[in-house]
Amino acid sequence: MNRRDDAGRRDDAASESPRPETSAPQSAAGGGVRAALTVVSVLLFLEAAVVTALVVWLVIDLISLEPSSYVTAIALIAIVVIGAIWVWAVAIATLRRAPWARAAAIVWQILQLSVAVGAFQGLFARPDLGWALLVPAITVIGLLLWTPVRIAYSRHDERPDAD
Repeated sequence: MNRRDDAGRRDDAASESPRPETSAPQSAAGGGVRAALTVVSVLLFLEAAVVTALVVWLVIDLISLEPSSYVTAIALIAIVVIGAIWVWAVAIATLRRAPWARAAAIVWQILQLSVAVGAFQGLFARPDLGWALLVPAITVIGLLLWTPVRIAYSRHDERPDAD
């Protein structure tokens, strides 16, 4: 019984003392993770602002021009409004590192990738818009799949360093 208590105390003491050989790489990696989290948040906020601008543009377009179908135009505006609200919610949740925000951001980036691919082809191809959608989407997906960032979005009790 005393041996278990002594062993438990030794394990606790060993886990409380920092290891000198791992503290420097962790601080360097911590800076990289902070930068990655900042890039993800900034890109999501920029994407949310662009989707909001798209809503404004669609509303102005609806008011100033006569659509071929008002029902379709209003439905499109409603879908884009829902998308804008979702991207704003995800962007705000990334600041708090909510675990669900990572998956939601990846879903948004995949949707953005599909629009980017469509922008590269067809009769009205716009490669400039395609690249403007493709580069941030791939960047955010890559950063969110990076293991330290994935761990940063996990719940505290699921993290490998959690007690």
